[in-house]
Amino acid sequence: MRTFLHVLVNTMLANVTTSFLWFALTFWVYLETKSVLATGIIGGAYMLLIAVFAMFFGTIVDRHRKHRVMVFSSLVTLGSFGIAGVLYLLQPEASLLDLGGPWFWAFSGIILFGSVVENMRNIALSTTVTLLVPVERHANANGMVGTVQGLSFIVTSVFSGLAIGLLGMGWTLAIAIGMTLVALVHLLYVRIPEERPVSEDGRAPAVDLRGSITAIRAAPGLFALIVFSTFNNLIGGVYMALMDPYGLTLFPVEAWGVVLGVTATGFIIGGLVIAKWGLGKNPIRTMLLVVIGMGLLGALFTIREQWLLYGLGIWAYMCLIPVVEAAEQTVIQKVVPFRRQGRVFGFAQAFEAAAAPITAFLIAPIAQFWIIPYMNSPAGQDAWGWLLGDGEARGIALVFLFSGLAMVVLALLAFTTRSYRLLSAEYQEGEATPAVDIDDPAGHVAQ
Repeated sequence: MRTFLHVLVNTMLANVTTSFLWFALTFWVYLETKSVLATGIIGGAYMLLIAVFAMFFGTIVDRHRKHRVMVFSSLVTLGSFGIAGVLYLLQPEASLLDLGGPWFWAFSGIILFGSVVENMRNIALSTTVTLLVPVERHANANGMVGTVQGLSFIVTSVFSGLAIGLLGMGWTLAIAIGMTLVALVHLLYVRIPEERPVSEDGRAPAVDLRGSITAIRAAPGLFALIVFSTFNNLIGGVYMALMDPYGLTLFPVEAWGVVLGVTATGFIIGGLVIAKWGLGKNPIRTMLLVVIGMGLLGALFTIREQWLLYGLGIWAYMCLIPVVEAAEQTVIQKVVPFRRQGRVFGFAQAFEAAAAPITAFLIAPIAQFWIIPYMNSPAGQDAWGWLLGDGEARGIALVFLFSGLAMVVLALLAFTTRSYRLLSAEYQEGEATPAVDIDDPAGHVAQ
């Protein structure tokens, strides 16, 4: 557990770095361009790249020692942020903010790439729960991961807004580069006890899709769990595209960062509750009930253009996020052999992440060019004013309303499926998967 806590803290430092710069980039672009379309494309591209590379990352995690994977990820992120810093020094801000020019996409893309590669560490972290934590404490350890995510979100939310508002993008980049270097140096002094992973027969592909599918099929109903988790990401794509623009209509950028930081205490509360009491006898049932709650929150927290309602809604939503993530991780850690967990986590991340850019790419232009103008017109106010009230961002509120209700319907339907019943029974009746794979003839020892 001591080693796991060191890994957890180091991952928090790395997540703080990438989230800090990524939030700052989103704030900076929207404030300078006022384009919902641009923020939607940036956010959607981030999730799309995670979807594309997650299985590749998972394959790397399974084939190499976890410490080496984390060091490699930190080096690539540091290099990417350094290149972005050089580009910022060489190009005027007007060029970097020109949505029709190449420098905007190059600058944003380099930062995006560094942030996406850092996500490899999160896959490795999920496998270290199996490697370092007793089986009966997996749900609690996953709750601690949620708490760390909350702390990261608080720090980055507050300081990203303050950095852009008070220091500008240049100094924000410099801070991110320095923080990345600190995380890398700390990681070099962390030791994770793990033998070299055993090579599998045959020529191993860079993206082991077959290995991922084999591991998932070996646990009946596991694919359904991944689909259930995807429900959360469907509405996540809407939030990705529209939450910041909505918040920035209610608050100045410095205050909006603070609001996100305060509401992110929900991450900590949700994670601590899981760390203390776990997820109950059936994590899948718990997860679906929480997804229903998320849908109701998404439908209602912008029903009036009031900063307090919006802030409380975000806080409650963030309390629920760690439950969904911990439920999925706990089930996978129990039913999937350790030597294949990286590929399964990568496959799950790819599948789930693909949902968010789909909705982000669809919602951003629809909101920008149709829903927002419609709700600002007399016809839109006459049709929906009784429900959504008055305000500058009623078009975004209408999108939140319908996406949240769709989430509730999907989760309720999931309760009726055979896959839900099958996976619930398998989890409750099955034996825990140890870090040492008893079927491995080579006697791979993980600890």
